[in-house]
Amino acid sequence: MHSYRTHTCAQLRASDAGSTVRLSGWIHRKRDHGGVLFVDLRDHYGLTQVVARAGTEGLTLLDSLRVESVVTVTGQVVGREGGAVNAKLPTGDIEVIADTIEVQSRADELPMPVAGEQDYPEDIRLKYRYLDLRRERLHANILLRSKVIASIRQRMIDQGFTEFQTPILTASSPEGARDYLVPSRVHPGKFYALPQAPQMFKQLLMVAGFDRYFQIAPCFRDEDARADRSPGEFYQLDFEMSFVTQDDVFNAIEPVLSGVFAEFANGKSVTPAGEYPRIPYKDAMLRYGSDKPDLRNPLLIHDVGEQFRGSGFGLFAGLVEKGLVVRAVAAPATADKSRKFFDDMNEWARGEGFAGLGYATRKGGEWGGPIAKNHGAEGMDRIAEIMDLGPDDGIFFAAGTPVEAAKLAGLARTRVAEQLGLIEEGTFKFCWIVDFPMFEYDEEAKKVDFSHNPFSMPQGGMEALESKDPLDILAWQYDIVCNGVELSSGAIRNHRPDVMYKAFEIAGYAREEVDANFPGMIGAFKYGAPPHGGSAPGIDRIVMLLADEPNIREVIVFPMNQKAEDLMMNAPAPVTAKQLKELSIKLVEAPAPQAASAPAATPAR
Repeated sequence: MHSYRTHTCAQLRASDAGSTVRLSGWIHRKRDHGGVLFVDLRDHYGLTQVVARAGTEGLTLLDSLRVESVVTVTGQVVGREGGAVNAKLPTGDIEVIADTIEVQSRADELPMPVAGEQDYPEDIRLKYRYLDLRRERLHANILLRSKVIASIRQRMIDQGFTEFQTPILTASSPEGARDYLVPSRVHPGKFYALPQAPQMFKQLLMVAGFDRYFQIAPCFRDEDARADRSPGEFYQLDFEMSFVTQDDVFNAIEPVLSGVFAEFANGKSVTPAGEYPRIPYKDAMLRYGSDKPDLRNPLLIHDVGEQFRGSGFGLFAGLVEKGLVVRAVAAPATADKSRKFFDDMNEWARGEGFAGLGYATRKGGEWGGPIAKNHGAEGMDRIAEIMDLGPDDGIFFAAGTPVEAAKLAGLARTRVAEQLGLIEEGTFKFCWIVDFPMFEYDEEAKKVDFSHNPFSMPQGGMEALESKDPLDILAWQYDIVCNGVELSSGAIRNHRPDVMYKAFEIAGYAREEVDANFPGMIGAFKYGAPPHGGSAPGIDRIVMLLADEPNIREVIVFPMNQKAEDLMMNAPAPVTAKQLKELSIKLVEAPAPQAASAPAATPAR
C-alpha cells in the first residue's frame, strides 16, 4: 500500500465499500457525537468523512489535534445509510472507519478559519494567504484560473498561433505607467526595466518573420490598485499577427474569447463570435458615457442640449449658449417612486464630486419638478419623444463640458440601472470599441499629444497626417469590453518609419528623439516590416468575470495589497549595505512629511 494514499479525498464511492484504503489530508472539521468522532478529511480534490470509534487510539489522537493538522488515515470503507447520506458531497454515500492514524504535521492555533466562507480582514487573508487558499471558494477560483489559461492556450494554438517567450529584463517601454527598475551590477548607474507589456518584442517578432505569436505574458506596472487592476504585476493573453487588417484580428480572437467564456460560463449566455457589436469611441462616449460600456444595461444617453436653447429653464439654456452640453438618461417606470428617489440621486452625484444631477418626473404623461415646470410640457414632450419614453418614465440630466457631462451621465446610467434592477443577469456581453482618436489636446502642456498608443497606424496613413487636423485623425485602435470591464486594448500597428516619424512630429517629438527612445523598433522597421496588429486581453480580468468576483485579488494566487505590499513575504523590504554597494547605489533619505495645511475645497471631478 502507498505510504500516504490509495485514493484522494474525492474518489471513494459506494462501490468501494468493504475495501481497505489509505487517505491523507488536512483535518477540515471535527464533530464529537457521544464518544464517536467524525472528521472531515480534506485534500486538493475534496472531502471524505472519517469515523473514529469510541475506545480507540484513533479517537484519542484525532481529538488531540487542532483542525488543519495533516494526517494519514488507514481504514475500511463502509456505506452510509438513510439520513446519514450526504447528497451534497460526491463521497457522501460512504465513510472511512479509522483503523490507524499517522500524524504528518500538527497545526498551531489558526490566525483565521479555513472551514466556512466567513469574511475576514484583507490584511490577515493576505498575510496568511496559504491558509486563505485552502478555503473552498478561493481554491476553486485558482483552479478555474489554471483551466482557463489551459483552454486559452489550446484555442490559440488551434487558431494557428505559436507561443514564444519574450524578455523580462529589458528597457523602459512607452506604455504610459511607471516602470519597475532593476539596477545592473555589471553596468553601474544603469538600469533594466521590467516589461509593462511585450509590446515592442512582439512587433519585432513580426519583423523577424513569425506570422502569428502569442504568450501568456507577465507584465509589470508601478500603478495604483483598483478592483479590476492588481498593483505590480498581471498576466495577459498577448498576441500579434502579420499581414492583417482590423477585421482579421477580430475574427481571430473572438472565437477564442467566446469559446473560453462559454466553456466556463456555468450556463450564462455569451456573445457569439462574429456578433460583437463595434461601437465607435465617439458614439460610446455619447450613448454610454464611457469607453467601457456595459451592454447588459439597456439605458442609453441622449444629447438634448439643443432642446434647451432659448428655453425657459435658464440654467441649461445659458450653458448651451456657451457651447456646453446637456445629456439625458431615462429613469423607466418611476411614476411610483417618491421624490426622495430623485433627490437621493442628486445627492449621490454631489457625493461623486459633481455639482448635481437634474431631473424631471413623469406620471401618466404629467411632468413634475423644477426643470419640467420652467421648460414647459411641450418642450418636455419633445425630449420624451427623442428618448422614446413612456408616460411613466422620468429623466435625469447631466450638464457641462462634453467630458464632464459624459462622465456624470455615464455614472448615472449605471446607478439608475442598478437602483431599478435593469442590469441583465446571466450573460456575458462583448463589444469592440473602435475608431479612437489618434491625438488629443493636452490642456496642461498646451500641445497636441498622442491620446492612446503612439505606435498605432493612423486611419488614412501619411495622407491623413499631412492633410487633416490632428484632432480629427482616427487610429486603427480598439478595445475589447465585456460587461463593462475592459479586457484589453489593441491596434493595427504603424509599421512604416516615415509615417511613424510624422506622427511623432505632430506630437512634438523630433526625429532624433524617436531614434534615441525606440532604437530597436524604428531600426528594425527600416529593414522591411509587414503590416501587423494584435491585442492583449487580461487573464486576471477574464477569470474575475468568470468567477463572478468583485475584486481581482480573489483570482490571483499571491496578490499584493492596495499599497503594492506583499504582506506574506514582507516585500518590498530594505536590503543590506553590501547589496547596495555591489549595485553602486546610495540611498537618499526621504524628505520629512510637511505639516498638514488647511484642506482645500474638493474640486469637481
